[in-house]
Amino acid sequence: MPTPKQGPRLASSPAHERLMLANMATSLFQHGRIVTTLPKAKRLRPLAERLVTFAKRGDLHSRRRVLRVIRDKSVVHNLFTSIAEQMEQREGGYTRIVKIAPRRGDTAPQAIIELVAEPVSPKQAVVKEAEAATKVATEAE
Repeated sequence: MPTPKQGPRLASSPAHERLMLANMATSLFQHGRIVTTLPKAKRLRPLAERLVTFAKRGDLHSRRRVLRVIRDKSVVHNLFTSIAEQMEQREGGYTRIVKIAPRRGDTAPQAIIELVAEPVSPKQAVVKEAEAATKVATEAE
């Protein structure tokens, strides 16, 4: 089958791109942050956030779906126990991309992609609770 001509690709083939993204996701969950090029970080973000969402679900099917991408069982265990617990209150935006200085050799734009470790601000949580309570009260009336 010929290689597709549409859409951006990071590597020579779609299979190679999937493997690169899986390796980067494994490193991200293992170390908490990685330094990579900006296009790679932008392609990694949706994959990493989807994997964290599966980890927050925590059932066996989700674990098996994550194991399809991340082949290291210790990293998957870490993702499902500690990382999912940290992200429990967060409804999205589990990763952050920070641009840094270009690489010295070829001036490729560099970026740091990291897991957001800060808890959700208590003010936002209280506002969401209040909105939910008013919604329930209006529906009850």
